[in-house]
Amino acid sequence: MTPPTALDQVRILVADDHEVMRLGIRNLLEAVPNWTICEEAINGQEAVEKARMSQPDVIIMDITMPVMNGLDASRKISQSQPEIPVILFSLHLSEEMIKGFDTKAIRGAVNKGNAARDLVEAVNKVLDGGTFFPYKQATS
Repeated sequence: MTPPTALDQVRILVADDHEVMRLGIRNLLEAVPNWTICEEAINGQEAVEKARMSQPDVIIMDITMPVMNGLDASRKISQSQPEIPVILFSLHLSEEMIKGFDTKAIRGAVNKGNAARDLVEAVNKVLDGGTFFPYKQATS
């Protein structure tokens, strides 16, 4: 899968068990020209299934969800679809947690409290083949 160009439609899957959070992410990301939320999932297992069916360009994944958490879902997706970057999205990010991420499965992390500031930048960076880990960037 080649990264989308500026003229391509960027298709994003959002996985979060809170409807209001999914709506907020949709409003934030769909304000960017050519970006669309192609799928929403309310748990990790649904995210794995919808990623397989819809082949999004990027996935925004909450860590704490029912049925299957976001870390396990990210690992499953990266095993079958390593070309799809996953950005973890959580209220509970810490430097220690981010250091433990498998960066083959997880290409970025955004604290929900910083979503308005960081989420669009994170999506742009992972679509360009990079990573977005605020704690690692601040200490590197």
